[in-house]
Amino acid sequence: MATTANTSVWSTGGNQPMNSEYGKMMMWFFLISDALTFSGFLTAYGFMRFRYESAWPIAEDVFTHFPGLEGDQPLLYVAFMTFVLIMSSVTMVLAVNAGHHLKKTATAWWMVATIVGGAIFVGSQAWEWYHFIMGDKGGIELANTEVWKVANEEGEVLSLSQLVHGMEHGHAANHEETFTTEEVVAAFQANEHVVLQSPGKGHPAMSRAESLTALQGADVIQGANMEHNEYGAQQFANFFFFITGFHGFHVFSGVVLNVLLFWNVMLGTYERRKSYLMVEKVGLYWHFVDLVWVFVFTFFYLV
Repeated sequence: MATTANTSVWSTGGNQPMNSEYGKMMMWFFLISDALTFSGFLTAYGFMRFRYESAWPIAEDVFTHFPGLEGDQPLLYVAFMTFVLIMSSVTMVLAVNAGHHLKKTATAWWMVATIVGGAIFVGSQAWEWYHFIMGDKGGIELANTEVWKVANEEGEVLSLSQLVHGMEHGHAANHEETFTTEEVVAAFQANEHVVLQSPGKGHPAMSRAESLTALQGADVIQGANMEHNEYGAQQFANFFFFITGFHGFHVFSGVVLNVLLFWNVMLGTYERRKSYLMVEKVGLYWHFVDLVWVFVFTFFYLV
């Protein structure tokens, strides 16, 4: 008996299986694989976060800077960055819509708005990295590699500058001033009203006697890198650099792609083709980058 051939578009291939353009399908495949990559990173972060919960830094205590504003502004700048990136996704939607209607000028202007939003986000992330690396109040790494903060009797964390120079002359955050371990230990021993406090959930503190004992063999840490982290658990800094850096690279790549698209729009390339489909393809990538940031923002800053 002869076998009846299956002549459906899907089984035989064709130029547009499921009525989807080839390049658009390939973009979806890339985004799915990239989503799995980010999922793996964030899952690993989640496991480490709860494994070292007692020493894991609280985001509100770490990301407190805002350009031009004095004092701590917990997560305010991160919220600003998130708002800018989400709004750039809105402008990308408007660019795609204008492209569908073959409106060259409108597409170009919305592309410019998207590029500006992406550039602000990348610049903001660089600014945030700078402050994270330079450090804030400083920390003390004990002999067992745990990092603790200096706090007064009310539980207020003091900077090393405030500890060494006193509340009247010290600074809450001074990136330029460095201190030796001997200076910090001597100032700690001289001030009877300070103890060591954990940066983790609940901020448990040692007693005065326990603090003095723990200082034996301790080192002063100012700033964060891949080896030391003044804010708490070292894994926090490692994951922060890796995941936010990986996402930042995606945003930067998206900005470059959008610049190339804008240039082609101005040259009239898509107008001559009677199709702005390329804008829609890159738009999918840009929306994905925005969506991933929502998860990164949730895991790093809100949980």
